[in-house]
Amino acid sequence: MRCRILGAPVQDGSGRKGCEMGPSALRVAGLAEALTELGHEVEDLGTAAPRPLRPAAHPNPAIKALPDIAAWTEALSEAAYAASAEAMPIFLGGDHSISAGTLSGVARRAAERRRPLFVLWLDAHPDFHTLDTTRSGNLHGVPLAYAAGLPGFRGYFPELSAAVDPKRICTLGLRSVDPAERAALAQAGVTVHDMRAIDEHGMAPLLRAFLGRVAAADGLLHVSLDVDFLDPAIAPAVGTTVPGGATFREAHLVMEMLCDSGLVASLDLVELNPFLDERGRTATLMVDLTASLMGRRVMDRPTQSY
Repeated sequence: MRCRILGAPVQDGSGRKGCEMGPSALRVAGLAEALTELGHEVEDLGTAAPRPLRPAAHPNPAIKALPDIAAWTEALSEAAYAASAEAMPIFLGGDHSISAGTLSGVARRAAERRRPLFVLWLDAHPDFHTLDTTRSGNLHGVPLAYAAGLPGFRGYFPELSAAVDPKRICTLGLRSVDPAERAALAQAGVTVHDMRAIDEHGMAPLLRAFLGRVAAADGLLHVSLDVDFLDPAIAPAVGTTVPGGATFREAHLVMEMLCDSGLVASLDLVELNPFLDERGRTATLMVDLTASLMGRRVMDRPTQSY
């Protein structure tokens, strides 16, 4: 498979600095080398840059860095659309606000191909706030709502050429959801699997059912993997740690099932903050998970001794 890597060093959407180093950390951890070893053709497109800032003010006084995130969204939407031509793009964040751009770009590509776009959102948070409902004002909490076409973004974010049908979105691993998001998710018809559902039913049956829907519709699947999907005990390099996340084996199981499905067309790796990491172990884990998604098998891994 042909893979295109694009860095999106955005940190303006989060509440703390450090995510802008995420793309570099993933590269240093050997992402391109891991993909090449698996037989994929890898093209590194370098680092995206935002469009020029345009003044913007919103009635919600909590909102931070609105002109910056709007400029990044415009640039990343165009970059994602271009990168998804006859290749699988892998977007290296940066905070999760990058997905406002990456999702809108790949949605445009899917619409041109007349294929339905599905989204698997692997995250502790649904990021389903609008500009009106966010209380923190951190815009890494709005990208999924924007890409799904929820109202309240017009005039602030770029116009969507194609929105993602909320009924084709599956959030997996949620454990921190604000009341406004909970209501919006239910009203929009998003499939929600929080950690309680995973505890009760297991990761595999829930994911298998969603992948079956994607396959039945001949859909394209965008996967957005936030570091805080993982339990902070194994992935500390994130500014929004929430206890009780996916275990090492649960996370690899998700990636292995995605690989087996053959449905994944694009991927986000977001919210890696190397400043909070421990000797690069979170970056290495994110690379290992990506390798599992792209075809690495357990039996391919040599046993390590210490």
